[in-house]
This record gives sequence, C-alpha cells and structure tokens, in this order.
Amino acid sequence: MFMLPAGLFAQNHAEISVFGDYYRQQAINENLFGIGGRIGFAVHPNIKLEADLAYDFEHNYSTTISGAGCGTNVTTCTGSNGLRATSFSFGPKFQFGKDSPIRAFIFTKGGFVRFGSSSTAVTLGNFPTGLSNRDVNGTFYPGGGLELFAGWFGIRGDVGDQIYFDRGAHNNIRITFGPVIRF
Repeated sequence: MFMLPAGLFAQNHAEISVFGDYYRQQAINENLFGIGGRIGFAVHPNIKLEADLAYDFEHNYSTTISGAGCGTNVTTCTGSNGLRATSFSFGPKFQFGKDSPIRAFIFTKGGFVRFGSSSTAVTLGNFPTGLSNRDVNGTFYPGGGLELFAGWFGIRGDVGDQIYFDRGAHNNIRITFGPVIRF
C-alpha cells in the first residue's frame, strides 16, 4: 500500500478545496447552483489569503417584454433566458484556533461576479466567453463558516452576503460546502 509521508500534510500552510455553490440572485429573485474551487495560503497561523472561483449553471427564468420587438400586433411577449453566473473573489480568512480539528472562521473578500445568458451547451469552447449579455460587476463578500478536520482532510461550509454593485448595491446570499485538503 502506498503511504504519503505524514509531514507532507497537516502542516497548515495551505488549503485547496472544491465546493458546491448556492447563489441567491435577489435582483431577479432566482436561485443558482454551481461548482467552484478555492485555494488558500497561510500568512499567519490564524490568517490565510484565499482565492475562489465559482460557476453557477444555467437557470432558465421567464422575461416579459412590452412594446416593439415582440412581433406584429403584439404588445407583450414572454420568453425564457438561461442565466449563468461566474464569480471570483480574493481576500483574508481569519480562523479561530490554529491546531483544533474544528475551526470557526470569518472572511472578507473582494472580486467580481459576471452574469450572462447563452443557449449553447456548457463546454470548454463556450466557457466563459460564450456568454452573451455579459454583465461584470464588482463585489464585496463578507461571511463566515466552520471547518471540520480529521488530519489533512476536512469538510468546510460557509455562508456570506456577496454584494455586487450595479447601479447600487445588491445583497445576495451565497452558501458553499465541500471537502478541503490541508497541507
């Protein structure tokens, strides 16, 4: 059986994780679900600098358009639009306890969220530049969560308010959950 050296893991210098992502888009009152990844590097025993990237899959919602453009003698038409979101954030994570298997933490990050729509399939050729109606907005993302570790492997859950700025501030709940590897 192949064994990795114990010193390779549980050094608490860095973390890498994947996660499931729930994003509540308040402006159109829709729920988005996706996947993401995160990496963090320790700058102090209780502080890590983290970067995360998430992609929320297409979610169809109905749009009603009034006036010209709906067709001959039609004043209102309804269509479906596939909304997708891509978000990136970076900032410090402050964790309480450096050697405990259970850790609470808070974070504050900045970055962007990009909304777009597309009728094409999600493939590497279409991601992310295949989105039309691109809308990139700056974000401020404060939140907190809990990590549970057994040696080098753990589970992390966090919740925050990913505020994006587009003609004012828009508050959106974001929840992530997934496995973490610490080394």
